[in-house]
Amino acid sequence: MILHAPTSLADELAAEQAHLDASRQALRRMRERAETLFAGGDKVAGDAYTAEQLGRHMARRVAELADDPSTPLFFGRLDFGPAAPAPGSAAGSAPGSAAGSDAVEVEHAGHAYHVGRRHVTDEAGEPMVLDWRAPVSRSFYRASARDPQGVAVRRRFGFSGGALTSFEDERLDRGEELGTASRILTAEIERPRVGPMRDIVATIQPEQDELVRADLADSICVQGAPGTGKTAVGLHRAAYLLYLHRERLRRSGVLVVGPNRAFLSYIAAVLPALGEVEVEQATVEDLVGRVTVRAVDDPAVAALKHDVRMAEVLRRAVESHIGEPTEPIMVSDGSYRWRIGLDPLRRLVTETRRERLPYAVGRDRVRARVVGLLQRQAEARRAESPGDAWLRRMGKSRPVTAFLDTVWPAVTPEGLVHRLLADPELLATAADGLLTPAEQARLTWAKPARTAKATKWSAADAVLVDEAAGLVDRPTGFGHVVVDEAQDLSPMQCRAIARRSEHGSVTLLGDLAQGTAPWAATDWRESLAHLGKPDAAVVPLTVGFRVPAVVVAFANRLLPALAVDVPPAESLRRDGALDVRTVDDLTAATVAEVRAALAHDGSVGVIVADDAVAGLRAALTAADVVTGDPDAPDPATRVTVVPATLVKGLEYDHVVVVEPAAVVAAEPRGLHRLYVALTRAVSRLTVLHTTPLPAPLARME
Repeated sequence: MILHAPTSLADELAAEQAHLDASRQALRRMRERAETLFAGGDKVAGDAYTAEQLGRHMARRVAELADDPSTPLFFGRLDFGPAAPAPGSAAGSAPGSAAGSDAVEVEHAGHAYHVGRRHVTDEAGEPMVLDWRAPVSRSFYRASARDPQGVAVRRRFGFSGGALTSFEDERLDRGEELGTASRILTAEIERPRVGPMRDIVATIQPEQDELVRADLADSICVQGAPGTGKTAVGLHRAAYLLYLHRERLRRSGVLVVGPNRAFLSYIAAVLPALGEVEVEQATVEDLVGRVTVRAVDDPAVAALKHDVRMAEVLRRAVESHIGEPTEPIMVSDGSYRWRIGLDPLRRLVTETRRERLPYAVGRDRVRARVVGLLQRQAEARRAESPGDAWLRRMGKSRPVTAFLDTVWPAVTPEGLVHRLLADPELLATAADGLLTPAEQARLTWAKPARTAKATKWSAADAVLVDEAAGLVDRPTGFGHVVVDEAQDLSPMQCRAIARRSEHGSVTLLGDLAQGTAPWAATDWRESLAHLGKPDAAVVPLTVGFRVPAVVVAFANRLLPALAVDVPPAESLRRDGALDVRTVDDLTAATVAEVRAALAHDGSVGVIVADDAVAGLRAALTAADVVTGDPDAPDPATRVTVVPATLVKGLEYDHVVVVEPAAVVAAEPRGLHRLYVALTRAVSRLTVLHTTPLPAPLARME
């Protein structure tokens, strides 16, 4: 788009709306073209395989081009100034001055670009909207009055229901910059939240953009205080990397790991809104779900199973299955008999063991080497090389399989963990010097099932089985993994993720102050070591744009009691409201507060100790207040009663925290849980209680 002479504000607004309408029509044409190709793909493909691949590609393309009429296609515009004069020209820099530090490439000079959620072109292929991830779009987030990067004007658009309502210009070439004083930026940040999480492409701040655009090879850890947008940073980094390395990451995959289903449901719409529909999302429990969880461990037992020492115990248990050859192998082959002596058999087992391969791979390697020794004898005797059928037959011959079952027997992850926890002698051998006798006794099942299949596994057992699976075979890896709420990962859970990102990079997101698990991290360096990324950069985000300052200040009173070394959160939001009240009837007061909250726009989250959820839902239902399911947020349902243990990562416009003392008393790290609950509000926070507030908060009233 070439810059033209300015017109009146009304004319400019009309022109921008016309460009928006034309862009939507262009996107519709792009989608219709993709749908046509999808429908006729089988007619142009040369074979069934090509037709299937083309069909998948076009189906994905159709999904990527979906348009949401309630969401604007673009949110900003960059007007680049004229190209800087060449150094030394009559209009060039004065002698001795810096030569054109704000110069831009000739291809952008004098042009204007609309920046949006995806790339849209006209029928001639010319861009009508640039993807926010395109290199030139970086200036929308990074340009400033001090460093204009060649941008003369940065324009932000205001929208309502997908229609353009206003715009706001910053003349960077004249030193004008609104920053967080931008009313459009502020309105977008503070817009009421109903339903799932939205993207933040219109409001990404420079420090967030730097993290979003980090190289694929770089693993980073974001220590983000509440409301600083760390979750959005991780999701937008995934979208950016897919844009920049599409084919590579399409093959290896991108994985987003969240703490629970409610959280994954909450963030599920962000990446599709940006046109990315092939990112896998899972909880850690999903990743380690080889066995069905039907039992619950005692907390002390669960903590021990999550201890990193269990990785070495399992490794020893696996290696204990490897034996020494005790006799030669004799294999009949028609009129021939092939013999492998004891010494070469011992050598090949020793060599394979030194290679530190996954156990099942090592077993296959031993088989292949035995067959290789047989093959040499056959070639020497017959003066020809046996075929593949002969090699397969030798590998399955009874003497070879008997030898394998003796020195490198087949092992299943489930069977290994079952034997380890059912057999005190095997556990004592594997845990010698690692676990005390008392710890070994704690781990050993009192009444083990007869088989692994009949075992009632716990969630912690599933993590052990996954560790064993990683020792037995190579797991599938991803090109990039985003891990949110990572402060609650145990060392063994970190290792489960590390196995899936061994050859890829990681974006680790979390807040040590929000660690609520018994094994919650207190130092990111330890977590990064368990994840196999010890050199990853740890970057703090402390300035928040979502949680009002009055709410942040209240929650920060808990920080000294949380025993973590994190900088206090700050907030640029000076709006919002905090109301802390002692009440006589919690249920009645909560119902009344929810009714009052519904008079405002946005979502309402009622956060209570888990055992009070059912009662409050029933009371709200009796009062004709419809409540939603936190595991499946519905924009049409504004009120959600959320157990305190599931609220991490979620946000609501108005939050009602009911009886903080009960939240604290429900678990050993209850103060950390309360810190999480208090920082979920993005507009208003109400705290209702009958029991005195926890000591760090009590002086507030």
